[in-house]
Amino acid sequence: MSVTYTVRNGVAWLTIDRPDARNSLNKAVRDGLFDGVRRFNADTAAKVLVLTGAGDKAFCAGGDLKEMSADGLTIPPVDFVPQFGRNIKVDKPTIAAVNGAAFAGGFLLAQTCDLCVASTTATFGITEVKVGRGSPWAAPLPLMIPRRVVMELVLTGAPMSARRAHEIGFVNRLAEPSDLVDSTQALAEQIAANAPLSVAAGKATAVLTAEYPLSEAYDHAERLWQEVYLSSDAQEGMQAFKDKRAPVWKGI
Repeated sequence: MSVTYTVRNGVAWLTIDRPDARNSLNKAVRDGLFDGVRRFNADTAAKVLVLTGAGDKAFCAGGDLKEMSADGLTIPPVDFVPQFGRNIKVDKPTIAAVNGAAFAGGFLLAQTCDLCVASTTATFGITEVKVGRGSPWAAPLPLMIPRRVVMELVLTGAPMSARRAHEIGFVNRLAEPSDLVDSTQALAEQIAANAPLSVAAGKATAVLTAEYPLSEAYDHAERLWQEVYLSSDAQEGMQAFKDKRAPVWKGI
């Protein structure tokens, strides 16, 4: 199986399991990723998705160039690789746990997640220029990191260290290689413990100004949060605080 799906304490781990090929994105992996994300969307026991790669050498080294060459691939279809919010909807939070090289399509996968935890030995690169391919998926990247850093990445194809990625805000947290899984699990559980409607609305609010002028973003945000304010969970949260107990969320 090229992609595995497991759930631990409300956290789904979607793992590219092709370490001998640096977890590159052949058709089996791409199909497995789409299937895994759909499974997560339907899985009521899973509150957060973590995307990672098997082994310690590569998170994902990008497309499988041998397969792409054999297929004579020209322009990849929009649904070639999962891009959350573009070609597949994911309302629940997602985290990339980057355990090694995240190049080309691997960089894309790290970029498409809401959060990123990286091993101190991880590297990031938009390497398509080195093989004459393209990176249209990098269009949102200047909204995440400085434009001149983006320019350097897309024009040189040179790798960037995990520490540099953390400095510029692409990576949320760094972890020693042996601590990556536990650190990511702890972050995911911290999110999973919160009110699910508030988490979903918070995720949606964070990207509004990428699509709308600020005045419109406020209006959209008010509509997003109205459902949260009117939910039974909102009353439960206040009552639990009053009772000095842990809230019991129902997502309604």
